[in-house]
Amino acid sequence: MSKEEDFQHILEHGINFGRGGQQASGDEDKVKTKAKKKQYITGAHGSGSARQKAKYREQRANRHKR
Repeated sequence: MSKEEDFQHILEHGINFGRGGQQASGDEDKVKTKAKKKQYITGAHGSGSARQKAKYREQRANRHKR
C-alpha cells in the first residue's frame, strides 16, 4: 500500500488500538491475582495486613448504610 492508500484506509476505517486477537474462552472466570480471592478479601489467610485491609473494606462498604 502506498502512503495515500494507507491514509485513505485510516480515514475510512479509523485506527484500532485494541487487542490484536480475541480473548480465549474461559479466561473471564479465572482469578488472576491473589488479591481477588475470597480469603484475601476477608483477611482469613492469616496475614495481618490482609486483615487490616479487610477491616477497611468492610468500613468502606458500610459507610453509607443506615
